[in-house]
Amino acid sequence: MALHAVIMAGGIGSRFWPRSRRSHPKQFLDVFGDTSLIQNTFARLQPLVASENVLVVTNADYVEKTQQHLPAVPAANILGEPVARNTAPCIALAAAKLLAEDPDATMLVLPADHLIANVQRFHTVLRVAVEAAQGDGDGPAPLVTIGIRPTHPETGYGYIQFDADGDLDGVADDGPADAPRAHEVLTFAEKPDLQTAERFLDAGDFLWNSGMFIWRADAILAAFERYLPKVHRLFAPLADAFGTDREAEAIAEAYEQSPKISIDYGIMEQSDRVLVVPGSFGWSDVGDWRAVHELSAQDDAGNRSEGNVILKDTSRSFARSSDGRLLVLVGMQDALVVDTGDAVLVCHREEAQKVKDVVDFLDLHGMADYL
Repeated sequence: MALHAVIMAGGIGSRFWPRSRRSHPKQFLDVFGDTSLIQNTFARLQPLVASENVLVVTNADYVEKTQQHLPAVPAANILGEPVARNTAPCIALAAAKLLAEDPDATMLVLPADHLIANVQRFHTVLRVAVEAAQGDGDGPAPLVTIGIRPTHPETGYGYIQFDADGDLDGVADDGPADAPRAHEVLTFAEKPDLQTAERFLDAGDFLWNSGMFIWRADAILAAFERYLPKVHRLFAPLADAFGTDREAEAIAEAYEQSPKISIDYGIMEQSDRVLVVPGSFGWSDVGDWRAVHELSAQDDAGNRSEGNVILKDTSRSFARSSDGRLLVLVGMQDALVVDTGDAVLVCHREEAQKVKDVVDFLDLHGMADYL
């Protein structure tokens, strides 16, 4: 059984505007250090996944950029989506390709733009999840997801409720008491309000939904056939087109007819055989500028500055200047200020999620130069 990885890299990172643009979206930004988020994602797969077993699904416009950022990934393993259809079609495409090449393929699916601080712990959780995804020979192999043990009542993530008391015989449950184990998933919950998030945290049997999955390629395609039959009918036949002159045309035809639906809503919330492996390895989806501030080293006043920045009587703020331009904050608290030369974002920390609304506004009013 070979382990394959599928990196989902098709998003535009709207909440990272003004740095994230359609021409150079979030996954290609060097947010933490000198390497891009997608390069960090690829690097943390080593040595569990060989480079030739890494598959990237991205926007068709980003195929060349992906090749530049990940030269070790074979060009044939970088698939371009002609249109965005959310995560279910993306995963169906990847599963069809992997199953055509390896009938025993197990696939790890993960976003391109997350941060993981403790890679060793992450690998430990992955090994447990891969074992769990093989099943016990009794019925179909399960679908496995990774849940993050919450550290605070977060309203920006979905949640997973799991059977904290149940043991799965033979499935990664023979280690130390604090070792990661697979548990049955009871429910998936949408992003909650603060009161509900506090209740989830107090309950002790809820995890953050990380958006990372592990399953056998044949198991997820069987789930598509059961729960999203139209998507299955469109993408399963692509197995005959991969590696031929028909590949791009066949993919385009499938996407043109495919519904826009997430893997969570279309399959995970419907399936009766879903497991979760809880983990604590310093995870963040780096979803907005507030997350960047929280994940960055700060001064005694809780500030983080990058570039030519002066802060006076300012606290709990993040400021980033570009091109040597002087950026000055005076008497500010809980501010996010990002300058890119042609645009400046000034936002309260608690409103960071609403930056996406700005991008929608720019799009609606034809201000494409800023997108």
